[in-house]
Amino acid sequence: MSAKIGIGVIGLGWMGQVHSRAYLRLFHHYPESPLRPRLVVAADAVEERARRTAELLGYERWTTDWREVVDDPEVEAVSIAAPNYLHREIAVAAARAGKHIWLEKPCGRFPEETYEIARAVEEAGVRSTIGLMYRHAPAVEYAKEIISSGELGEITHYRGYFLADYAADPGGALTWRYRLEGAGLGVLGDIMPHTVDLAQNLLGPIESVSAQKETFIKERPEVPEGMGTGHFVVEGGEMGVVENEDYVSCLVRFESGARGTIENSRVCVGPHVRNGFEVNGTRGALSWDFQRLNELQVYRPDPTGERGYRTVFAAPGMGDFERFQTGAGISMGYDDLKVTEAYKFLTSIAGDRQKEPSMREIVSAIRVVEAMDRSCGSGLWEPVEGARTGAASGGEA
Repeated sequence: MSAKIGIGVIGLGWMGQVHSRAYLRLFHHYPESPLRPRLVVAADAVEERARRTAELLGYERWTTDWREVVDDPEVEAVSIAAPNYLHREIAVAAARAGKHIWLEKPCGRFPEETYEIARAVEEAGVRSTIGLMYRHAPAVEYAKEIISSGELGEITHYRGYFLADYAADPGGALTWRYRLEGAGLGVLGDIMPHTVDLAQNLLGPIESVSAQKETFIKERPEVPEGMGTGHFVVEGGEMGVVENEDYVSCLVRFESGARGTIENSRVCVGPHVRNGFEVNGTRGALSWDFQRLNELQVYRPDPTGERGYRTVFAAPGMGDFERFQTGAGISMGYDDLKVTEAYKFLTSIAGDRQKEPSMREIVSAIRVVEAMDRSCGSGLWEPVEGARTGAASGGEA
């Protein structure tokens, strides 16, 4: 029988609830998991949400003080789904207390906060998992297999994008996400780590970048501090200044010699979560979009001479698809990717090797983000310092 591990969750908004459900579903999909989660305590600054959500999800107790989770001797691993401005303080405290951490990106407001968390994790010798879940999509894992096999030939072109509309309404409230003190970077911190991680997971390290950024919606309605952690519209009210970027586009050079473009926006009217990539090689190509999670578009030479992409559906044999569905055409969903993430987290703790994505992978992505931010200021090509080096705790897929 699997050993039990005490779990604490900090932040019970949408993502904290996703983590909690992933722990609850773990044995449905990974019955061989070496550790069985025991939901010990959950924390949220909003008392009513802490009480109601913790009871609904089956935690043994709840609190409004995250320090009680970190200090609890029955808690061995902590999920951190709090706002960006709390990432460093909570994660460093948890690592120093000997707790393993499952942390949502961007792991702090600015790169230095990410690096501080990585140092704390490495010094404490604890395991880490970071919420870069899109790499776990079976179609993405299959795409990586195709690229690694050399079937596409030499990779020459890459296009990565994450175009979202969650902030497209100018009446969207000026919450912590739009302030330097609360979020730090804008889309560079909020969604760029996903785009960079997918690119580097598929093609290897990015060595240099040339980027530009813009804040298209420069003012938003003020709301009282602490009101709202998500995205909601406010009618009327005093306007305040948006302090971080809505949009970033970037040219990238990979160490492999491939060239590419990366584009992120949170105010792009039309797309909801158009998060994906296109890869072109000298003998073939492929593309994937999260909005069609279970489909991969693949272009291979055809013996008939016909040219064009064909749709390959996720199916057993691709990644962990068969853990969730029995055959091609039956769709997996977003929350399923977090169950896979929970499994990687617990197997990293139980075993003697760190699974990806860990602090190493987020540090690698944030070094690219940092170079992009520098380039936006300098207008120059900027090198990525220590591409995939200088990070904490190596990992494996």
